[in-house]
Amino acid sequence: MAVELSTNVVRPQDREAYWREEITPNFPRHGFNSSVGPEFAGEARLHTVADINVQEFECDPCEIARTRTDISRCIYDSLVLKFQLSGHSVIAQDGRQAVLNAGSFTLFDSAQTWVASHKTHEKALYVAIPRHLLISRLGSATTLTARSIDTQDPLARLAARFISMLPASASSFEEPVASKIAEQTLDLLALALSAVNETKVSELASPRTLTLMQLKSAIEARLCNPRLRPADAAAAVGISVRHANALFSREGTSTERYIIQRRLERCRDALADPAQAHRTIGDIAFGWGFWDLSHFARRFREKFDLSPKDYRHRAATARVRLPSEAAAPAAPL
Repeated sequence: MAVELSTNVVRPQDREAYWREEITPNFPRHGFNSSVGPEFAGEARLHTVADINVQEFECDPCEIARTRTDISRCIYDSLVLKFQLSGHSVIAQDGRQAVLNAGSFTLFDSAQTWVASHKTHEKALYVAIPRHLLISRLGSATTLTARSIDTQDPLARLAARFISMLPASASSFEEPVASKIAEQTLDLLALALSAVNETKVSELASPRTLTLMQLKSAIEARLCNPRLRPADAAAAVGISVRHANALFSREGTSTERYIIQRRLERCRDALADPAQAHRTIGDIAFGWGFWDLSHFARRFREKFDLSPKDYRHRAATARVRLPSEAAAPAAPL
């Protein structure tokens, strides 16, 4: 069920105070000022899809800012995307400004200071994602904050349309469907942001970081292909296998080991998913690019200290992931 807050529940003269007292400490804590005065009107609805928080906002013009004091009192380790549905706003962070009009979106970091100016009455969606879930797919996001992302890009447009549908359906998602929807949302956002990073901020990003992000995205898009080899992944981003391995070496791995790791993680998630209980272990392994069942079983045991069969049985019995593999709790916006 969505959490709803609205200035309509109080007298007109109390609306601005209500917004300041009910919204600013929680979404996340920030300063608030509006030139509208006592007639200020706003509504907020919070939806949760597994680890992702989706917030619908509609409000009159106002200025908001998150200071270091706010952060010290209210620490959320989330990366947040704002999708502008109507109106006009500006968000400043990391020395940059994102100018948002209807149809555009931006990323900002709730653990860093930011300033936002809502120039007109606006409607917007805020999507708060625990940092580790996006960084594991994207790498560093420091070059992406406070950049206006235009949905003329096909991937960005697809991501925006997908996100816009979540609030209407979020309350109907139950586990494990919610977890799968969240995973697909994260994968799509990571692809869209990677494309933006490549086309808009390459001049600011470390060449090594940017290329590694592209390499990981290329691998992720090809995991199901059993013929995927390090040379194929490297060629997809125009580098040599030697260069690819050098990039991964900073993370203590290699291109081949990273491919296997991601396949194993995908298989692990599928084995723990009750919605996929009808699938055989072989079907799951082959679906994520493994070509030999004994090789898969050996690798899986090395990685997770259990056979695929035992992992599935334990996950089904507990109806949660194993403690050693459990995701960190969701961080609200």
